[in-house]
Order: sequence, then C-alpha cells, then structure tokens
Amino acid sequence: MHDKLLQYMCSGHDFTLEETEAVRKYFEPVKFSKNTIIEEAGKIPEYLYYIIEGYIRLFYMDENGNEVTTHINCPPGFFTSYSDFTSQTLSENTIESITNSELLRISKENLDQLISQSQAMKDFSISVFQQSITYNEKRSRELSVLNAEQRYLKLMNDYPEIIQNVPIQYIASFLGMKPESLSRIRRKIIN
Repeated sequence: MHDKLLQYMCSGHDFTLEETEAVRKYFEPVKFSKNTIIEEAGKIPEYLYYIIEGYIRLFYMDENGNEVTTHINCPPGFFTSYSDFTSQTLSENTIESITNSELLRISKENLDQLISQSQAMKDFSISVFQQSITYNEKRSRELSVLNAEQRYLKLMNDYPEIIQNVPIQYIASFLGMKPESLSRIRRKIIN
C-alpha cells in the first residue's frame, strides 16, 4: 500500500531512502467497510488519510438535520477535515467511507514530526495544502456561478468514476441540489 503513496509523493519531490522509510513507518494501513463512519463530528480529527482504494465523503448536519456532503474524494489523494486537523479543533464534519476503502493514515503528531525532519516532506505538504486551497476556491466558484445541470456535467467530465461509484443522494448533496433534481437532470441528459 505504501508504494502508491510513495509514488505519488516522489512524482514531484526528491525523497531520500531514509525519508521514504519514515513515511512507511508513520503511515498506518487501515481498511473500512462501506458506509463506515471513520471520524465523527464533535471530535478533533485524529488523522490525515491517503486513499489507496475506495470513495470517502465529508459531511455535516444542517440546522434541519439533513446531511450536507461537502467533499467526495476518490483515489489517489489526501482526505480529512483539513482546518480542524491542522488546528486540532473540534470538527463539525463527519468522514464516512462510501465504499469499501483502503487507506493509509497518519496522526497530526507524526505528520508534524515528519515535516520537521524532512525538507522534502515540508515541501510536499505545502504543495498538498496549496492544491487543497485551489480545489476549494474552484469548487466555491463553481457552486455560485454554474447552474445545477452545468455542475453535474462538469462532475461527469472531471470525475466520471464518482458518478459510477457514489450513490445519487451524496452526489446531489455535493452538487448543492436535491436527489429529485439530479434525477431530472440525468434523465434529460440521457434523452
């Protein structure tokens, strides 16, 4: 499992053998069954996850008790409630495995230790953080500028594997619409 993470990390950064061994040491392999809560709202996020296989979502409960999916991630990639993980504050978000998932996880303490010991890890962490900021800014813009059908078509184009592997209610919530609206849009596209 670590080979996939190391391949991803080493694609743009030079890690020494000692640094890659530290990654193997600190990133713990874990597996979760479909529909398993990985981290609960109301707690400080314990881990940063790297997705080897499977689909994960981040959601919160709105004032009416409805789940609002704010993020869906598929492999490869890192996943957590980032701001709460980095600041070690209580999260309003829940992390759930949508499908059976294989992940690598690292605690905040161990991540900080890796970063403090390795310039390559520090540079890599900064690039991951920058990618996350860019993604979130782009997503915010798309939610405010694109209509529902355009958002769905963009998701179909950019992440077709999500359409194939994630239940419609999570996709609809992620796109800021009701499942019925998404069903209408899908029917319209098919016809």
